[in-house]
Amino acid sequence: MSVAADLQPLLDLISQGRDPDAPIDLEERRVSYRAICTGGRHLAAEVAEVVDRMIPGPESDLPVRIYRAEGLGDRSPVVLYLHGGGWTIGDLEGYDEQCRAVASTSGAVVVALEYRLAPEHPFPAAVDDSWAALCWVSEHAGELGVDSGRLVVAGDSAGGNLSAVLSLLARDRGGPAIDHQFLIYPATDFDYDSRRWPSLEENAVGYFLELRMMRWFADNVAGGRDLSTEPLAAPIRAENHAGLPPATVMVGGFDPLRDEGLGYAEMLRSAGVPVEVIHHEEQVHGYWIVAPLVPSSGAARQIDLDALRAAIEALPVG
Repeated sequence: MSVAADLQPLLDLISQGRDPDAPIDLEERRVSYRAICTGGRHLAAEVAEVVDRMIPGPESDLPVRIYRAEGLGDRSPVVLYLHGGGWTIGDLEGYDEQCRAVASTSGAVVVALEYRLAPEHPFPAAVDDSWAALCWVSEHAGELGVDSGRLVVAGDSAGGNLSAVLSLLARDRGGPAIDHQFLIYPATDFDYDSRRWPSLEENAVGYFLELRMMRWFADNVAGGRDLSTEPLAAPIRAENHAGLPPATVMVGGFDPLRDEGLGYAEMLRSAGVPVEVIHHEEQVHGYWIVAPLVPSSGAARQIDLDALRAAIEALPVG
């Protein structure tokens, strides 16, 4: 099995001229990541309403962007979307196209959060901000015109990690109730050295997300702490996964995170949690980002979006 043929030219372009041994510059990576994320923005889906606002956070107000498609009622389901980028890069502007795709297909209102980034704000800042946003969405359901009894957490990569962590927190803190966790190629562990996850080595170089970059992300977010044993950083390390919301877990065959994503899905399933796994064998980490520009990635993302809509439609109306 090879990576999808229509992905290879883009992978070549991203790696072109990049010195694998040069120091990683934070601001350069933030700028380049936003450029990649917004490359297909001109093809973004139309939605009826997009509203930017600020909500209270643990230390300061946090930006959220609320997306509403045509035809939604006053008690629509709601998706809290948490962006990727290794807890270090990524923002609302970069993820606008993805959130529009979710809003236009899911039948739910989408609330996207811009949480604080590392290294300026290391762990657990992103967790704390995501928790604040979850509580805000639940508490302001009437104002938002959504049904807090049909609340989904979703995110890609670091955002998938945060969605899994929120599911653990909500269970352990007695709510807000999360009805589904939609984990797009999630980071679930911080173990890069034990060889527990073979895909870290198999896909270490050349497939958009690289192991060197993962280590850099981890150093940024850790702030000097060991996150490999911290369940609110590495949810696969939680002592108990029983009683968590049903999950959809998506992985790419050429993603270094593939095996820990599959491992987390199996851990959930072993704990009695209903899990759907979607394995796109020819795709790389970040296929959601390049979906507007790469047909095979677009087709893969559409499969995921259809699964999200089906999961939401199956939620009972309170």
